[in-house]
Amino acid sequence: MDLTRLIIKGGVLSPGELKEIATMALEQGLKAISFGSRQDIIFPVGFNPLHLENNKLFHFVYPDEKSGNNIVSSYVSTDIFRNTPWVTGNKFLYILEQFKENPRLKINITDPKQQLVPLFTGQINFVASEHEDYWFLYVRLPQWDKMEMYPVLIYSWNIAAVYYAIESILTEEPINAEMIFQLINDKLDTNNRTIDKPLHVPFYPFPYYEGMNRLGIDQYWLGLYWRNNLYDLAFLKEMCDLCFDCKIGKICITPWKSFIVKGIPKERKLDWEKFLGKNGINVRHSLLELNWHLPVAAEWALNLKTFLVRTLDQFDISTYGLTFGLSHYNREGHYFTSIVIERNDIPKDLESIKIRATFNVLYAKNFDPNTKEYIVHTQDVDKLELPTILIELSKKYFEELGNSILEISTNTSEKEPVREELHQCQDCLTLYNPLYGDRSQGIQEGVHFTALPEYYCCSLCDAPKERFKQITSKKIGVK
Repeated sequence: MDLTRLIIKGGVLSPGELKEIATMALEQGLKAISFGSRQDIIFPVGFNPLHLENNKLFHFVYPDEKSGNNIVSSYVSTDIFRNTPWVTGNKFLYILEQFKENPRLKINITDPKQQLVPLFTGQINFVASEHEDYWFLYVRLPQWDKMEMYPVLIYSWNIAAVYYAIESILTEEPINAEMIFQLINDKLDTNNRTIDKPLHVPFYPFPYYEGMNRLGIDQYWLGLYWRNNLYDLAFLKEMCDLCFDCKIGKICITPWKSFIVKGIPKERKLDWEKFLGKNGINVRHSLLELNWHLPVAAEWALNLKTFLVRTLDQFDISTYGLTFGLSHYNREGHYFTSIVIERNDIPKDLESIKIRATFNVLYAKNFDPNTKEYIVHTQDVDKLELPTILIELSKKYFEELGNSILEISTNTSEKEPVREELHQCQDCLTLYNPLYGDRSQGIQEGVHFTALPEYYCCSLCDAPKERFKQITSKKIGVK
């Protein structure tokens, strides 16, 4: 679906900006807005703010535009979740202020000790180190097939300059991080620091980010989540006025289609609770609902999530610490949840038959999405099989919990990940993976495609073996 995006730098905006955005949308007859996974604001089809005088104040990306990338930051997590002591909210704001021009690449600026904002979903990823004011840099340019680490730590106040220098050398088509380092050294005088130990990313359970929560001694923070990701504009305008009244300066968007308001004075807590109650806002969702990432405006995903949440709730299954993502089949595999459910597209030739879509289930190595390595658990299963599969994986997660800590190597010349030899049916897109074989036809695990009998056919549409083509790729999700 074609949607209009509004870029929100770092996921941080003022109540005044949000109120102006809500007013814009209301003037065009809209009732609600949504939030995107890169901390942006999403408008439905038909939103057209071009005629507005204040349009220059905002960076809109329209459906026919391919450019328009955002800076994702973990500013939203500061003060309320685990964090590296020196990575403060003010430091994030200062760094974000240095980005004067809209970036051409996706940028992440994150603290590795928080779990709310993914670390490596950008093309340029700055991750805080233990050394005050120094950051690791992980790069995965669009044409690269893996992520590489910049060979030195970047000083906080050089982050924007280094990024724009990377933009300026894209025409030279750098092939690795070492080449970028050499090219930037010729352009910039930066205050770098030697990397003396690898980046450690501790694994923590996914946090509960909703409701009214204490912040320090005399303040509270409020997390708001609406399961349909349609935030009422009249409610948002009234909330902004309450923020003004309480002298709250910032509102933070999360990557989970929700937002957080920090700094609610203790003496105003009752006013906020009355405001929420008057508007019928539910702030008591279970973590089982809050830990899902869905594509915007995808009715199938919302319906599937509702089915799975209700079923898992009936079985009283704990998913504390896990996160789930729903997605169309994505060969690139750029995910940031512990478990991913991919929806396989039905080939156009078979749409008239009205067969049901099938799904693939993947899980991150160690159930930690920061590994960027996903393992295929099951393929081409029916919707009704998914709850049982998720229950199996949740049990596996708790059995393995605490067994490992992610250490991201400082070696920029890493070996290529092991490749899987996959073959795909050209008629219905079913995959044959030798790791799993094909139990429906008596093919055991470990049998390579070339060793299959000549009479082998697709388990879904019965296409002959010659209709399969090899799509060799790295382990799904590895970059």
